[in-house]
Amino acid sequence: MSGSEEKDSIIIGSGPAGLTAAIYTARANLSPLMIEGEEAGGQLMTTNDVENFPGFPEGITGPELMALMRKQAERFGTQFITRNVTAVDFSQRPFLVTVGKENYRAKSIIIATGASAKYLGLKNEKRLLGRGVSACATCDGAFFRNRQVCIIGGGDTAMEEATFLTRFATKVWVLHRRESFRASKIMADRVLNNPKIEVLWNTELKDVLGKDLVTGIHIYNNKTEETQEKEMDGVFLAIGHKPNTDLFRDQLEMNKKGYLITKDKSTYTSVEGVFAAGDVQDDVYRQAVTAAGSGCAAAIDCERWLEAQT
Repeated sequence: MSGSEEKDSIIIGSGPAGLTAAIYTARANLSPLMIEGEEAGGQLMTTNDVENFPGFPEGITGPELMALMRKQAERFGTQFITRNVTAVDFSQRPFLVTVGKENYRAKSIIIATGASAKYLGLKNEKRLLGRGVSACATCDGAFFRNRQVCIIGGGDTAMEEATFLTRFATKVWVLHRRESFRASKIMADRVLNNPKIEVLWNTELKDVLGKDLVTGIHIYNNKTEETQEKEMDGVFLAIGHKPNTDLFRDQLEMNKKGYLITKDKSTYTSVEGVFAAGDVQDDVYRQAVTAAGSGCAAAIDCERWLEAQT
């Protein structure tokens, strides 16, 4: 593929948002080029079981779902480059997207680079991801029916997810490294008054225990300096997400957390002809199905915008 050829649309990122955008733009005869990245597929690639994506009553693994979506996008003519974008220039048209030494030009851009859950960097954390360690209670809570789980964090998300987990788990432990939550009072009170939740203050998670599945945790009390091991079936991290937007800094408007700002009820970013879909601009829902929906919206916005340019 020639790097000098001008594309109608380039899609950056290859999770549910990017691949849905690819399906829609390809079916609209826009011949999209997807630069999917070297770790293609997004956060679902680390998800063993997806039971809440419509159309799969028996469930499906994250990698299988992404493979099917990619195959569908390919069927309609999407071209793929499995490398990382190294730079973008949205100050000129056509827009410039750089991949290593190659430059690609496009009339429009759809950004679907997603967000990454923040992890603690523990020895066994990533190894047991999807095997009892999760960064999404809404996605994985139902797998822990009648089990004992813990959640790490002290903000509103941690409070919300701890409360949600009580629908399934027999006991939810909240581990917080300080003596008080930074969450809003109403959310914190909900946790503190829930009989199924117990808070361990001044407590840090030092490691996750288990060979093939999580069986326990190693914790440290930073006030008493005591360490202990505790039996546990699931470990949920709620210490935040980081949107993958470093590439677009100083080129597109972002909120204080770094998420791309899209104009009301649309996927338009602050630059005409550049659209954003999925977790890169959504810090509220962060679900595969909502990402796919916004990928569809971005493709329709993009197609209509291109039509208006001719």
